[in-house]
Amino acid sequence: MALSHKARRRWALVLLLVWLPLFVVAALWIMSLFDRPSMWLEMLVYLGLGMVWALPFKFIFLGIGRGENEAPRPRKR
Repeated sequence: MALSHKARRRWALVLLLVWLPLFVVAALWIMSLFDRPSMWLEMLVYLGLGMVWALPFKFIFLGIGRGENEAPRPRKR
């Protein structure tokens, strides 16, 4: 079942206001459990986590910044 553009916009807002802050707090808490091995390794972990948080929700963010008529329709699989 494909989500409408309006539903995807609402879900994107929920993800950005609820899921992202929770993910950031969890990432900071997990990293605080370890000794700081090196600044570069820590930066790579944070950059990797910054990419990973949105991957499962990629289909929700697709076309959110465009108007409803301009947004691409998600492919049915």
